[in-house]
Amino acid sequence: MKYNKLGDSDLQVSEICLGTMTYGQQNTREEAEKLLDYAVSQGVNFIDTSETYPFPNKAEKLGITEEYIGEWLIHQRRDSLIIATKVAGVTPLTWIRNGQNRIDSANVTEAVESSLRRLQTDYIDLYQIHWPDRYVPLFGDGDYDPKRERETIPITEQLEVFADLIQAGKIRYLGVSNETPWGVCEFCHIARQLNLPKIVSIQNGFSLMNRIFHIHLAEACRFNQVGLLAYNPLAFGFLTGKYLSGIPKDSRLDLFGGMYSRYDQNNIAAAAQSYADLAQQNGITPAQLALAYVRSRWFVTSTIVGATKIEQLQENLASVTVELDETILTEIDAIHRRYPNPAA
Repeated sequence: MKYNKLGDSDLQVSEICLGTMTYGQQNTREEAEKLLDYAVSQGVNFIDTSETYPFPNKAEKLGITEEYIGEWLIHQRRDSLIIATKVAGVTPLTWIRNGQNRIDSANVTEAVESSLRRLQTDYIDLYQIHWPDRYVPLFGDGDYDPKRERETIPITEQLEVFADLIQAGKIRYLGVSNETPWGVCEFCHIARQLNLPKIVSIQNGFSLMNRIFHIHLAEACRFNQVGLLAYNPLAFGFLTGKYLSGIPKDSRLDLFGGMYSRYDQNNIAAAAQSYADLAQQNGITPAQLALAYVRSRWFVTSTIVGATKIEQLQENLASVTVELDETILTEIDAIHRRYPNPAA
């Protein structure tokens, strides 16, 4: 396991980050602890969660994932682990602070205190804005539409809130998620201009089927020293090959497929088959090909992998031994040209 510096922070994070959004929904507390134990035993020091997990969000399960991690965390050496969590942005989910959530002082302070309590820790290493306070198209929402712009908390005010929390020792570093090039540049510009906390990371989707980050965000993050934490590197499981012959029982597509209509496209299946064939030709699994590709990109600091079973986690972590040569990368680019970004 390699460790990479996260942006311009002093955090050294494992190249694989353990994602936890199934804990409390598809995984029991006992299963979650086994997954956490195994990941740490293999060198993972970076764990990502959110106040909104498990996902899908339900009122009666809000915060359970953090609670599971907290019960496990009190038995660990805290200073050897990097814990990341997130605060929800504007949301129609009325059970998150009565549906009035904003990235303002009252909401963020309440969110941080609640996460600290559930995680049973005195500080959060990386605190992330789960999605922007302002309007941006999210989660397959289509093109940017100025008519949908809404009143927003100024970025300066948002950063001032986090400055107070960092000064109080409750969070160490700030990151964003589901952000745009404009957002990254504006957060960094204002932080430097006003001597406020600068973001050190961005958590956005990136995979063989979603290479949009390459186009503009890679440049914005490079010049602002912001590291990518790549989520959904297996494209909702399509890049594992498990959906090539149907939908397995209790898979996320079986359980929650209606929430992921943007994956219901013919070229996703064709792309998944092509990548699976390429993996087989090179003696690795489709998941390992997908994860090795993400890990090979110069702008990726850590790849977030989730798993509901130990066997899945073992396969995913084994991908760190896979190095893709130029021949394979050329084949990947050829497939990408045939099926560009079907899961973006």
